[in-house]
Amino acid sequence: MLLHVNGTEIFAATGGREFDPSLPAIVLLHGAGFDHTTWALHTRWFAHHGFAVLAPDLPGHGRSAGDPLSTIADMADWTAALIAAAGATSARLVGHSMGSLIALETAARHPSKVSGLSLIGTAATMTVGPDLLRAAEANDQAAIDMVSIWGLGFQAELGGSLAPGLWMHSGAQRVLEQCRPGVLYNDLAACNAYQGALAAATTITVPATLILGERDMMTPAKAGKALAAAIPHAKTIVLPGAGHMMMVERPDELLAALQG
Repeated sequence: MLLHVNGTEIFAATGGREFDPSLPAIVLLHGAGFDHTTWALHTRWFAHHGFAVLAPDLPGHGRSAGDPLSTIADMADWTAALIAAAGATSARLVGHSMGSLIALETAARHPSKVSGLSLIGTAATMTVGPDLLRAAEANDQAAIDMVSIWGLGFQAELGGSLAPGLWMHSGAQRVLEQCRPGVLYNDLAACNAYQGALAAATTITVPATLILGERDMMTPAKAGKALAAAIPHAKTIVLPGAGHMMMVERPDELLAALQG
């Protein structure tokens, strides 16, 4: 599906069904350097179970035009504009990693646009190491290697993909390698600079669930639980053995957590 958001053509996956704004809307926001393909399995389930689904490529990512947005606040304002451009009144926001910060900030800045939150692989602060930032700024393959290695849990690095013949580590690398120059650095720098999560968390009034990976090396479960403690009445689910990339490592368990 193509939409025009703030004058820029944006691609959003809809799970194989036409977006119907009369249905409950759900928007799935990808992490740093990734795109809508992150949500390939989950968009389809929601689209075939009574939801209007949007899994957008953020500006400058995937099939979307424009330049990447440089701050989490700008991405949050853009998300509110996306919901309006699709003809929806409000939407449940599902965000992974950087996408979780965008979802949280959108709910704080545009509460009327958000009906619920599911924050996956999240933390109050997402500090990015200087070596990773430098490699990403230089468009060095080392940045992709670091994200891939740290992003997947121990079991995922050994294999075990539910899709026969696929290797999760290589799959993550191929998506990151498709990034336009500067996009991964832009996203990592935005995460590193964002300090508003705890303040945003205290304003949340909609149902919120945080889904964390027990063996997440990028946003450790301990850090996610600290954010959950700041959100009134938040629910926390920890997926045993999972790393940061829960969408591919634990797709069924993640779907069950999103359904709950």
